[in-house]
Amino acid sequence: MKHYNIPIFISHFGCPNHCVFCNQQKINGQETDIRVEDIHRIVREYLKTLPKKSEKEVAFFGGTFTGLSLELQREYLEALQEYIERGDIQGIRLSTRPDYIQKEILEQLKKYGVKAIELGIQSLDEEVLRKSDRAYSEAQVLDSMKQIQNYNFELGIQLMVGLPSSNLEKEIKTVKNLIACRPDTARIYPTLVLADTLLEKQYRKGEYQALSLEEAVERSRILYCYLEEAGIKIIRLGLQASEDLNEKKIMIAGPYHPAFRELVETEISYVFLKQIFEMEGLQTVFCSEEEVSRIVGLKKKNKERFGEKFQVRIQKRLLPGEILIAGKRYSREERIRRNLNVGISMDF
Repeated sequence: MKHYNIPIFISHFGCPNHCVFCNQQKINGQETDIRVEDIHRIVREYLKTLPKKSEKEVAFFGGTFTGLSLELQREYLEALQEYIERGDIQGIRLSTRPDYIQKEILEQLKKYGVKAIELGIQSLDEEVLRKSDRAYSEAQVLDSMKQIQNYNFELGIQLMVGLPSSNLEKEIKTVKNLIACRPDTARIYPTLVLADTLLEKQYRKGEYQALSLEEAVERSRILYCYLEEAGIKIIRLGLQASEDLNEKKIMIAGPYHPAFRELVETEISYVFLKQIFEMEGLQTVFCSEEEVSRIVGLKKKNKERFGEKFQVRIQKRLLPGEILIAGKRYSREERIRRNLNVGISMDF
C-alpha cells in the first residue's frame, strides 16, 4: 500500500536555537505559527485528494516539535485524534532535535498515536556541531536515540553534508556510529547557504566555502551506500523543491538541485558500471523497467559518459534491483558494496 505524508510545518516556533544554516521561514514558506484550525484545514484538504486505499500519516516538520510546551503539543495531537479514530490517517510522525527528548514528552507522544520521531542530528563530530551552533553533544544524541527506541517509536535520522569544518571522513564516521544504533530511516541534506543566515555572513567573508554540486553528490553517494548496506531506508536526499529555493534572492550558494536523489542514484550506477566495464569491456545492461532510469542516469548522463556502445535493455525475468551484464547477474547489494570499495579508498 502506498504511503503519503500530510505535511504540517510548524515554522520556527518551538526552537529557540539559531543554527548557522537555518532560515526556516524561507525553507517552509510559513510566516505564522500553526493554529489548531489550520491543522484541521490542512488535513481535510489533503484527504480530498489522496487515494482512500493508502497509508497516510500527518507529519509535523519545520520546527522542533518537542520544543513546544507540553500543552501546545497536546493541543496539536488531540486535533488529529478524530482522523485516527475514523481511520483517515494511520499515525503521526514528527521531527525534532536530540536535546529536546525526555520521558514525559515521549509518554505523551505515545499516548496520542505518534509512530515515528526523526532527529535532526546533522553530525556527531563535536567541532562540526560547535561551529554549526547545534548546542548538543554526541552523548546527548545517542541517549535520545536510545530513549526513542525504548518506547518503540520508528526512529529516523537527518544528516547533513558540507557543514562548517566537516569533511567526508567526519561524515563517514558519523554515519558508521549512527548505523550502530540501528535507526529505521534516514534523510541526507547538502548544506545550502540561504539568505539571512549566519552561514551567509560567513560565506560573504570567505570563512565558509559551499560544496559544489559534484562534491555534494559524491559525499552523499558514499553515505547513502553505507546506510543502504545496513538496511536503513533512505526516505529523502536533498531538500524538497520549492518556489522559495528557486528564487536567487533566497539561495545564495550551495549544491541545490531539484532532483538531487536522482543525481546520487546516477553516480551509484556509474561507479558500479565503470568497474564492471573496465574488467569485462563495454557491454549491454539488462534490467527491469523500474531500474532503467537509474542505469541510464538523470537526463541520460551515464549513457552520454559511456557513449553510443552503451545499451540498456529491459529484461522482465530479473529479480527486483537485479541487473544482467555479459551473462552475470548483479544484485542491488553487490552494486552498493562495489560503491563502498571505491569510497573507502578515496583520500579524505
